[in-house]
Amino acid sequence: MPPMGGGRMGGNFLSEEEKKNRPKVTKELLLRIFSYLKPYWKQMLLVLLAILISSIFGILPSILTGKIIDDGLIGRNLKMLILLILASLLVTFLSNLIGVAESYLNTWIAQHITLDMRNSMYRHLQKMSQRFFTQNNQGDIITRMTSDIEGVRQIVTNTLTSIISNVITLAVAVTAMYQKNWILATAAILIVPLFVIPTRSAGKTRWSLARESQEANDKINGILNETLSVSGQLLVKLFGKEEREYRRYAEANEKMIRLNIRESMAGRWFRVVLSTFTSIGPMLLYLLGGLLMMKFDSSVTVGDITVLVALLSRIYGPVNSLLNVQVEWIRSMALFTRLFEYYDMPIEVENCENPVTPSRSNGSVAFRNVSFAYEPERMILKNVSFYLQAGKSIAIVGPSGSGKSTLVNLIPRLYDVTEGAVLYDGTDVRKLELSFLRSKIGVVSQETYLFNGTIRENLLYAKENATEAELIDACKKANIYDFIEAQEQGFETMVGNRGLKLSGGEKQRLSIARVLLKDPTLLIFDEATSALDSISEKKIQDAIDPLIKTRSSILIAHRLSTILAADEIMVLKDGEIVEQGTHQELVGKGGVYTELYNTQFMKAES
Repeated sequence: MPPMGGGRMGGNFLSEEEKKNRPKVTKELLLRIFSYLKPYWKQMLLVLLAILISSIFGILPSILTGKIIDDGLIGRNLKMLILLILASLLVTFLSNLIGVAESYLNTWIAQHITLDMRNSMYRHLQKMSQRFFTQNNQGDIITRMTSDIEGVRQIVTNTLTSIISNVITLAVAVTAMYQKNWILATAAILIVPLFVIPTRSAGKTRWSLARESQEANDKINGILNETLSVSGQLLVKLFGKEEREYRRYAEANEKMIRLNIRESMAGRWFRVVLSTFTSIGPMLLYLLGGLLMMKFDSSVTVGDITVLVALLSRIYGPVNSLLNVQVEWIRSMALFTRLFEYYDMPIEVENCENPVTPSRSNGSVAFRNVSFAYEPERMILKNVSFYLQAGKSIAIVGPSGSGKSTLVNLIPRLYDVTEGAVLYDGTDVRKLELSFLRSKIGVVSQETYLFNGTIRENLLYAKENATEAELIDACKKANIYDFIEAQEQGFETMVGNRGLKLSGGEKQRLSIARVLLKDPTLLIFDEATSALDSISEKKIQDAIDPLIKTRSSILIAHRLSTILAADEIMVLKDGEIVEQGTHQELVGKGGVYTELYNTQFMKAES
């Protein structure tokens, strides 16, 4: 008899959205899915064998019960009774033992398949260009990596083996029933719908209520995420909306409670219906068996009727489960389809067939008629050409949205050009080995990212085997060593999640030290002093100034002292180079640079 617990039955019915978006099942999709099982086909054969033996052993106690009644009790044979009872106990023990082995093998296969999928998905996502991560929701990416792949494990351990197990159990049980008595066996099969139909009807009601309850719960979680986060709670307080948010939460909470009560009561009625109808089948078999025995001088025994009643109860669960297999099947196909969508996303930036790895690097950069667009209809860079000589520095200035950050992102191939070519030391970056290219470029961006660990761990991310002397030297050059030395735990000081325990200036200087440990040939500073107070800005500027004199550097800057320190200035506007030269050459032209100087740079220095 199937369990009559009060848990949710969300898995038994498809939502309207699932019905609408049910995937198209093709031969290619199925072959691709089963390709993940192929490496483990030997283990799968053992699982199938274990399921078959377990199913046979599972019904033997029911058959032995009939023998116990007929040969042991009614036949008054004590020795036979004891032997049959021991046999029944032994068979039950062996069945459970085989079930444990099957469960272990099943779990082992499922875990290794998800291991393979997680590893291959992570490797694939690592190869995706920056465009992928800017255009796709981060939560959706994490969901594919976690919940969706975990769903695959559930499919292997539950759906797939459940289908096989239920089919085998049903076949074995029905065969055994017909071997006992074909009349009672046929009657038992005709009785099954009396159980299934009301079960599915009651289940639909519970599923509908469970779905509504889940939606209400999701709304509550949304309110909590919005209003109890650091930023959300600050906004609520500043606008004095505590009472409004409390009312919103209380209303959603009350709605969820009402739905939970309705769902619980529906579950109670469901158990009443289930209990009633599962009792009808055995009663009808007892009645029909009794009629055969008493009125038609049948050879049917009390033991036979008992066995058939026991086997009837064993087929309820498999029948109900197989009737729901379409739902599980559709959900399984949808899950694999979602995962394959990510696997099939093309890798935009990757090594060419025979990538070049030069023996040395000077750090020169050239743009030759470069155009770039995130979307075909909107060009960000248009026919950009310039040359940065090795060991020299260039400052890129321009209005907001002119394409400055996009331009420098093309050098380490975070994106590939739409037209033209970017050359590093005279070689098209698309022909260079990708890891080599990126190892020679150090980027300090406006938005510094630090891992939730110690200062040392964040620094060593650039060079795992760096010595203490190298750490200290890099930190001194980045103007952050005095701060680290003043901390009680020094390099072992925790920075907090995303570096929240540090100020903006401290994080930025730590980021510069990390880049210096990498020892790149080309340094790129992308608004490294933006949005900082004047003291922090000066400390960072004092760190940057000596660095740009020692290696090739590109600086996206809004500070005049940084711009003046560069060997050349390039002015971008609307994705085009409109002016290029030194400060003295550009400031008196009356062009874009003059306007920026008068409205932004001079103001930043004052």
